Amino acid sequence: MMTNSAEEFDVCIVGASIAGNYLSYLLSKTDLNVVVVEEHRDIGLPLQCAGIISQKISNLINLPNNIVKHRVQIAKLVSPSGKFIELSGNEHPYVIDRTALDKHFYTLAQSNPKVSFYLGEKVKSIRILKEDFPPSVLISTTKRMIICKMLIGCDGPTSFVGSFLNVNNKLLYATQIRVNAQFNENKAVLVFNPRWKELFGWIVPEGDKTYRIGIASSDQIKDRFDVFLRMLNINSRNKIDQQGGLIPYGMMNKCAFNNIILLGDAAGQVKATTGGGIIMLITAAKIASECIQKAFKNNDFSKHFLKEHYEIPCKALIGEQLKIHFLIRKILESLDAEEFDYFFDIIKINHIENLISVYGDMDFPRDLAMKMLRNPMVIKFLLKFIIRRPLLLLKILFLLIRA
Repeated sequence: MMTNSAEEFDVCIVGASIAGNYLSYLLSKTDLNVVVVEEHRDIGLPLQCAGIISQKISNLINLPNNIVKHRVQIAKLVSPSGKFIELSGNEHPYVIDRTALDKHFYTLAQSNPKVSFYLGEKVKSIRILKEDFPPSVLISTTKRMIICKMLIGCDGPTSFVGSFLNVNNKLLYATQIRVNAQFNENKAVLVFNPRWKELFGWIVPEGDKTYRIGIASSDQIKDRFDVFLRMLNINSRNKIDQQGGLIPYGMMNKCAFNNIILLGDAAGQVKATTGGGIIMLITAAKIASECIQKAFKNNDFSKHFLKEHYEIPCKALIGEQLKIHFLIRKILESLDAEEFDYFFDIIKINHIENLISVYGDMDFPRDLAMKMLRNPMVIKFLLKFIIRRPLLLLKILFLLIRA
């Protein structure tokens, strides 16, 4: 079925943040006609990211120097009582200008006439045209109708495309200010506290004595952020600016359907330990690009084909790692203040700080987790911790056997 008033494309990407823009850049190297629909008029805004990212990003993409604002040498983890451990090693994360990163791939993709961007335009409805062969997707926006063979949901934590597929994320609220302050510019500080147990508070230096200070929590975000700022003796009235957003919380969702795939926050491709997801989504976008090209080559846009060539490889490469992030998060958010301190003592006494510095990976934690589990004191601590929480044990067992 062809709708005369509809514009025709091979691929429609919903969302022009880093996920949508990077995928559109990858597809700009092909012969496919691509359209990107974004509800906001300005690329990269509103900013919703603390902007600290593993240095391995430079192995995945060509990262322009102007996007890197600073590099961090040490990660300082602070327990609820104020006890801390400091981690340093070969990993020196970048503090990036996230808006500039989004715009970078937007500019590269837009340079290809086969890639169109419709900004300030919101998707209102989606319909699978099963009468077409192979089936197509009809998308209605606030300004036009679009027909495509493949629809890619890159539209964030509250994805409209995801909701059409009955895929919904559990969400955390996040808020952050940028402020001039006197902290150590070589350290990123993570502050754990029962008030914001689902993640942590953060102090991220971006250079020139400017810091990004924020928290994420499941509720009461304003009150809890005020508490955090008072702990740091920071007056929010002195802020340079403020950002807020939502973070998906959990593990990777199902992300392949008939004619449709999900990518990035929309797919839950986010680390539950930190709320970050750029490395994961870039990895997934490369898989998605290959899958899309194979789908057009084979003229097969079925769920079975897209699952085989996108969802299953994603699960193998990043899904299992995201599961470990979530297991770590469930343990961390269940620790009380005394247990946090005792665990930090175990890390110090057994020189596990050195182990973390050598083998630690911000994105792929499995190898480090396995090495830590070889330590008898860590095993004893975890066993005692889990025995006290039988419901948590059941949750962990369920996660371990979940496909």
